[in-house]
Amino acid sequence: MNKTIRRASVFALLLVLTLLVRATWVQFYDGKALADDKDNRRNAITTYAAPLGNIIVAGDSITGSARTKGSDLAYRRTYTDGRLYAAVTGYASQSYAPTQLEGIYQDLLNGTDSRLKNIMDTVTGERAHPGNVVTTIDPAVQKAAYRALGSKKGAAVAIDPKTGRILAVVSTPSYDPSALTDADTAGAAWKRLNDNPEKPLTNRALRQPLPPGSTFKLVVAAAALEDGLYASVDQRTVSPDPYMLPGSTKALSNENPNAPCENASIRQALRYSCNNVFGKMAVDLGQDKVRAMAEKFGFNDDRQDVPVRAYPSVYPSDMDKAQTALSGIGQFDVTATPLQMAMVSAAIAHDGELASAHMVSQITDSGGDVLQNDDDAPTERIVGASTARQLQSAMQTVVEQGTGTNARIAGATVGGKTGTAQHGENNSQTPYAWFTSYAKSDTNGKQVAVAVMVEQSDAARSEVSGNGLAAPVAKAMMQAALGS
Repeated sequence: MNKTIRRASVFALLLVLTLLVRATWVQFYDGKALADDKDNRRNAITTYAAPLGNIIVAGDSITGSARTKGSDLAYRRTYTDGRLYAAVTGYASQSYAPTQLEGIYQDLLNGTDSRLKNIMDTVTGERAHPGNVVTTIDPAVQKAAYRALGSKKGAAVAIDPKTGRILAVVSTPSYDPSALTDADTAGAAWKRLNDNPEKPLTNRALRQPLPPGSTFKLVVAAAALEDGLYASVDQRTVSPDPYMLPGSTKALSNENPNAPCENASIRQALRYSCNNVFGKMAVDLGQDKVRAMAEKFGFNDDRQDVPVRAYPSVYPSDMDKAQTALSGIGQFDVTATPLQMAMVSAAIAHDGELASAHMVSQITDSGGDVLQNDDDAPTERIVGASTARQLQSAMQTVVEQGTGTNARIAGATVGGKTGTAQHGENNSQTPYAWFTSYAKSDTNGKQVAVAVMVEQSDAARSEVSGNGLAAPVAKAMMQAALGS
């Protein structure tokens, strides 16, 4: 073979090898990328070729699938009581990426989760029958929260302190997920919901941290007791009234100027929500100790999955002493979700132990066999049992004799803390109303922890308070959870 033919042969061989490499690349890499592309119509056709699995509440499906007409997408998602459960389910749409539980468990619900496949499915490549998601939601508590919030803009969360099971997640105003499921109508609904200034698609219970106001005083009190700054909730503090913010000419005032807040004990300061006491207490402890306690409860955790990822609640860093004082009353740059404040009350109610919060009990295959059990949630000690019981007692004083009287429940022991957080520059906008609490039945042993945040209501500004707006919602939820 002469040199020219040999070179041509080598060149031709290299071309063939290049084509083979390119074909392999397209088939196995670009092909997968194209198959996984969210805009690939074939994915939607495959996903909606058969009914999806369901999300279960108290044994009943709150989701379903309906046959479509005149579409290459054979089925669409449907919802029972969609507005009631929207903050739990999210939506599965033919046009948009799924959210909430629909998004977390989309592979399970559409049958592509590898745990669903049997040997025959693996051999044939057929899609398995979809699985189901069994939630921890108690429909009675969910309905109580939704009805009590009514037309208010706000959110509420209820947790079983012993198990960490989330009994309710409500965000208002809500929306009907069914409006987003059909490709032919989803675009108009999407625009309408996103243009709505009330932001109904925002999950305020899990994903809108706001200043928690005086409910954060429970965290500061826990830090003071654990640190030994004060030996008990009944020891008098060193707290001048008014308390001048360090390095400032501004005084930290109290909502009720006639309240007995000078040198008040922790119990008395929680009862009357004394800003001077907890502002000075935060400065005396120092921001690092307050932050350490806040982080034990879950603040600054950017991986708070329930299993939907909640936005982190924040206790800030690098504050001066005046800012630290303001952080002690849940202001400055402190933010919290209702989930986070429910976790604070849950840990206190459970004698200082925090069970991992979760709103999915199990995931199962189509036959009901359990693929994963999430009810064996880990428990972490946050504060000592003695500290927790003292705070329980002080929170009971708030409800029985203080600012939280609207949460009283006959036949139950109730403890709580109100909060009214400033909103806008110089508190120019309507404040946020908060209430976090726990209740224990005196007869059946049931217990629950709750947090409610009312962002906006029809109440006059002078009537906005945790006791006036948020405590009645919490009471309705606690009554439903205790069965009273």
